Amino acid sequence: MKKSVIFGAAALAMSAGAAFAGTLDDVKARGKLNCGVSTGVPGFAEPDANGVWQGFDVAVCRAVAAAVLGDSTAIEFVPTTGKTRFTALAAGEIDMLARNTTWTFSRDVDLKFEFVGVNYYDGQGFMVPTALGVSSAKELDGATVCIQTGTTTELNLADFFRANNISYEPVPIETGSEAVQLFLSGACDVYTTDASALAAQRANFANPGDYVVLPEIVSKEPLGPLVRHGDNNWGDIVRWTLNAMITAEELGVTSDNISTRAAAANPATPEINRLLGTEGTLGEMLGLDAEWAKRAIMAGGNYGEVFANNIGEDTNIGLARGVNAKWTDGGLIYSPPFR
Repeated sequence: MKKSVIFGAAALAMSAGAAFAGTLDDVKARGKLNCGVSTGVPGFAEPDANGVWQGFDVAVCRAVAAAVLGDSTAIEFVPTTGKTRFTALAAGEIDMLARNTTWTFSRDVDLKFEFVGVNYYDGQGFMVPTALGVSSAKELDGATVCIQTGTTTELNLADFFRANNISYEPVPIETGSEAVQLFLSGACDVYTTDASALAAQRANFANPGDYVVLPEIVSKEPLGPLVRHGDNNWGDIVRWTLNAMITAEELGVTSDNISTRAAAANPATPEINRLLGTEGTLGEMLGLDAEWAKRAIMAGGNYGEVFANNIGEDTNIGLARGVNAKWTDGGLIYSPPFR
């Protein structure tokens, strides 16, 4: 009996040691996080005038780098297209993918990726010139449609037109910027992608009023960061970094007050104490130090701050929280508890 217990404990220890190997060790040894992003979607991921990457999805990369390396700028951003993103992740060229990527069965199961959560609930929409004179996607019979290849958008488009017994001519493109150029030049009648991306692109047009996003939303697009299957510890780190941003908003912890909230160690708010590392051993369980989540939140703010600063109603993107509001406000944004 004693021998079995000893061998069992040894096996558990070896298993735990193996779990902490892999991507976490690679990132620490390299001294930077390799994070896959899109080739450029305003408000979500694009370099500014100085070449510094900014945006809603970029903020997740920065939070993970801050949690793991203590430096939110220790990142190599790797732009990926709809076709190259999964190859780059599977090949180990990037440590995580944080771009407008939809969580689907086949990507999770067949491609062997692990979606660690949803940071934006979206749906596919259609944008057309107002001069086209249509008010519904069902009026687009025979239209030419700019569509990014290698995406769920491509499949949803085919399903929608087939279900409504109408036809279209696809104009395949590789990147969002290419789609915008073709759409604005009149090479296609319609541009279809996630509704958030349509709003973001339209806001940056010289004459946004010349274009309209049609009312139909034809799919569910839960977007979120993903990692490779098989490295559970790394998946936990990315997952709980996103959850830390979400929980911080729920608990009223912001980038401005986080230092005082952490210093207070208020017994009346034990979950804040666990989140910020003044109580418990959550960081140790991840193979990180006690202040990993504090640094992640300080990198760009809580979920609500990141939303408001990059794509919210006071930005030129102008997106309302909608279903991406906190669950306590009737939305879908929700984190498991920190305990």
